[in-house]
Amino acid sequence: MTTSPSTSPSPSESPTSSEPLLSAVDLRVTFPGRHGAPDARAVDGVDLDIRPGEIVALVGESGCGKTTLARSLLGLVRPTSGRVTFGGGPLDYGSRALKAYRKRVQLVLQDPSGSLNPRHTVYDAVAEGLRIHGYAGDERAAVAEALSRAGLRPPERFFLRYPHELSGGQRQRVVIAGALVLEPELIVADEPVASLDASVRGEILALLLRLRTDLGLSALVVTHDLGLAWNIADRVAVMYLGRIVETGDVEQVLTAPRHPYTQALLSVLPEAGGDPVVLTGEPPDPSRIPSGCRFHARCQILASGEAAEAGVADACRTQDLPVLDGAGGAQVACHWAAARTSDSGALTQAG
Repeated sequence: MTTSPSTSPSPSESPTSSEPLLSAVDLRVTFPGRHGAPDARAVDGVDLDIRPGEIVALVGESGCGKTTLARSLLGLVRPTSGRVTFGGGPLDYGSRALKAYRKRVQLVLQDPSGSLNPRHTVYDAVAEGLRIHGYAGDERAAVAEALSRAGLRPPERFFLRYPHELSGGQRQRVVIAGALVLEPELIVADEPVASLDASVRGEILALLLRLRTDLGLSALVVTHDLGLAWNIADRVAVMYLGRIVETGDVEQVLTAPRHPYTQALLSVLPEAGGDPVVLTGEPPDPSRIPSGCRFHARCQILASGEAAEAGVADACRTQDLPVLDGAGGAQVACHWAAARTSDSGALTQAG
């Protein structure tokens, strides 16, 4: 397993408040099926907290619902039910309230080339948010400060450049500067380094850690890469088929994963050293959620007979699991994991 970038503090060194900055409670997002197909439960009962100054990694394979969850936290997708709170108050979906909210919570997309208008200079790209929100201060100074914080120095050197004149890492820094210029309290970064070369990934991760340290910035980092989560996050939430199935401190989850799905995701990392777990069955389909544990059709523990040895095979196939409260501590939604640890009390299964 890789370690945190040497130029940045370890995530565990940054204290966080116990009161959440952003919370989701029993959040659900359902999309109507087409032509008589069942509705798709993209987010199916999620509880998740992000505290001030905390970086939370939301991890899962494509189609698990993590991007829909992130968009609902941003107010870009209105939940079917449940609630989102920010700073202790409920998220207001009125247009004026959402505009104010999005100044405080900013999105950083995975593809900087797609995020930047090729006809806009770097200056205009970063200043766009200021103009939308009617900024009354010194625009040039604010843009320069944001670029500098994003590691583009001296900032004036980049003002008149266009996206095609920049490297991939520089473009991503411009996108980050565009978020920082509004002085948000939290950023939601969707696969922030997925499109970057390996040599640049560490620089951007180190930048995000410095921003947390220097500005007290909170972040939700959406990724399929557990190695990235190890490098940057305080806590990790593993999502499968619309629900969080394991959550806890990053070292707790990634050094001693309890859920078979988390174990499978970790097994494909080069640092794991063992044989990768090949999941059986079909990829997740949010319109056809199975009975029982929603992972059981692909579960290597059930297939190997270990679940039967633990006396939980029937429960895996028939008994649904509780929603994890997402507030910290080691939690898992897995019959087999709970059976293995119920005597020691080392692990909790939320109920």
